[in-house]
Amino acid sequence: MSSRHLSRSIAMQSLYEWDFYGKKPDSLKKIAERNIKEFGPGLESAEFIWQLIDGISAHLEEIDKIIGKAAPEWPLEQIGIIDRNVLRIGLFELLYAKKEEVPPKVAINEAIELAKSFGGESSGRFVNGVLGTVYKELEIENKEQKTMNNE
Repeated sequence: MSSRHLSRSIAMQSLYEWDFYGKKPDSLKKIAERNIKEFGPGLESAEFIWQLIDGISAHLEEIDKIIGKAAPEWPLEQIGIIDRNVLRIGLFELLYAKKEEVPPKVAINEAIELAKSFGGESSGRFVNGVLGTVYKELEIENKEQKTMNNE
């Protein structure tokens, strides 16, 4: 398992626990620190885990709104906790990560793998559908911007 994949797994487990217990503002850092010690003793650095956790918590409201728009038939609270937090990781990487570090298709594939590993039978397809929808929207927006810039 690559260290980035392990980092995403630890971030997802931390976000899951935080979400499960009511998203108390001060608890995420403690949960992540404990999970890093427990599940990541071989990691060279926890920096990527913190990038994910800090970034997702900073953009949580925006990310959750995007999930709501991309999956309108699934209110956020009805999406399973695993799937919801895998989507948060995938969307954070898709929208806010440096594209040179995490190309969009890698972000989507990694999220699908997390969903398959930790989620239910249809989690991979669900995550793929939501992230695919957002990715297509981003592609359309980028093409429109390029067209407007060339006019």
